[in-house]
Amino acid sequence: MRHIGFANIAWLACLALGSAAQAQNLVFSPTETEACFVTLSDDADPATCIGASANACMAATSDGGTTVGMGGCLEQERAYWDARLNTAYGTVRSAAMALDAEMQEIGSSAPSQAEALKQMQRAWITYRDATCDYERSLWGGGTGGGPATVACHMTLTATQALYLEAQAREDAQ
Repeated sequence: MRHIGFANIAWLACLALGSAAQAQNLVFSPTETEACFVTLSDDADPATCIGASANACMAATSDGGTTVGMGGCLEQERAYWDARLNTAYGTVRSAAMALDAEMQEIGSSAPSQAEALKQMQRAWITYRDATCDYERSLWGGGTGGGPATVACHMTLTATQALYLEAQAREDAQ
């Protein structure tokens, strides 16, 4: 049986709360995040755009300052980043599998990039969950722990998505 950390239980609770927030006029759009990317200078860190849409959602939602509203807005942006992460992972995995096939065809003994990518992603999930479990523990059982946990998942998912997107761009060159 797989151990489910406290933060993951809190995160699942926030998902349920997020669904309730959606029913209570949740106003989420990824527009702010995407606009942030457009305005970045070439040397700016794209991670500065993480949270832009969740923050706009909280400001535009009547309950955005409540734990339910915050959890709902943060969860919506987490889902946005998760979709980007999955798209980038698929792109990088396809490129890795193609390179692995090419290397095998020429008789190379190079390690499998696709396998290494899969192992890296599995390790990242473990890291994300443990980090967000720790983040939740910092709240000592307080109500802010739910949104903090979702924010942790959002931030780490976004960071991983940006990493994989950068890899996909490198693979395309």
